[in-house]
Amino acid sequence: MRRQRDFLLLVTLTAAVGTPALAQTATPAVGAVWSGKQGAAAIPDFSGVWRHPSLPGFEPPASGPGPVTNRSRRNGVSNYNELVGDYTNPILKPWAAAVVKKYGEISLAGITFPSPANQCWPEPVPYIYKNFGMQMLQQPHQITIIYDEGPDVRRVRMNESHPAQLKPSWYGDSVGHYEGDTLVIDTVGTRTNRPFAMLDLYGTPYTEKLHVVERYRLLSYEEAKEGLERDAKENFRPPVDIDRSYRGRYLQVHFTVEDEGAFTMPWTATITYGRGSGQWQEIICAENRHEYYNNKDSDVPTAQKPDF
Repeated sequence: MRRQRDFLLLVTLTAAVGTPALAQTATPAVGAVWSGKQGAAAIPDFSGVWRHPSLPGFEPPASGPGPVTNRSRRNGVSNYNELVGDYTNPILKPWAAAVVKKYGEISLAGITFPSPANQCWPEPVPYIYKNFGMQMLQQPHQITIIYDEGPDVRRVRMNESHPAQLKPSWYGDSVGHYEGDTLVIDTVGTRTNRPFAMLDLYGTPYTEKLHVVERYRLLSYEEAKEGLERDAKENFRPPVDIDRSYRGRYLQVHFTVEDEGAFTMPWTATITYGRGSGQWQEIICAENRHEYYNNKDSDVPTAQKPDF
């Protein structure tokens, strides 16, 4: 299976690469060549197991245009049992709003509509933040990000530009560079001709014009607290492997989504990761014959009598 092969490859890579040293130097600007010489600032060390505590996951911004959120509430926060996206969000173009509304109606009818997560398909950015766990492997030429369910794997080429002739792919073409203590990842070219092409658990669609910029930074607890509070006001927090009393360094991803085909304006959100137990579990998404969207099992050939 493709995902199992990727996982085994990354385990081998982790053993070979090891934990990035704090003495590594900051990379030059995009387009430059890695020199390997000591620079003015150290590369931030994002290694280890990071987890965020909530579903559906996005933390709406403190102000300005933000992501689609859940119209269905339970105990004041998103009701994960009913994924009814707010199709009145002004970021949505009319056709995109109609798609979100349709999925919400399916959910209100008590049916779980198919998505990349429940159908075991690759999850595009930012849908992929639905995964609780994340690890990052840092090399001078490449950043590899693995997520705990599947696992999904992303590879980011460092200090390069997007190719002029870009072939769309599951996770898009991602290039990165460091800006001081911040890792910036720019992604374009995410496949649209695929099943379950959506950016979040509400079915929000995207087009070939999708452009996502992620900014990763390490924060103190006091700096991360505001994002954690925004998360607690919006999202459901199931019992997951995360230390909620942790007061060390947090990892926050601030991302901006642009897609003039689906959205009327750019919008932003954050994901704030804390620390888990340090254990990394291999969670395999296995396909099954249950059709969530029809609430029945798929028809498969059945013998009238045993053939043994």
